Amino acid sequence: MELYFKLSISYRDFLPYYQGGADKVEVREIQGKILWINARHFRRFLTENGIQGYFKLVLDNKGQFVSLNRV
Repeated sequence: MELYFKLSISYRDFLPYYQGGADKVEVREIQGKILWINARHFRRFLTENGIQGYFKLVLDNKGQFVSLNRV
């Protein structure tokens, strides 16, 4: 299953996730579903400007995480 969403979060707002103070990022995919994604999957996208862009989340047939990529 592929789900697409846009994320725009500042560096400062993402710090609690990066530091382990929070563990799930809430996003709304383009069809309107709310998703809770483990913040560790976003760490590689963090820059001094935060995390910005469109993403594709891939889940297996059981709904388990497979991959997260910027598109």
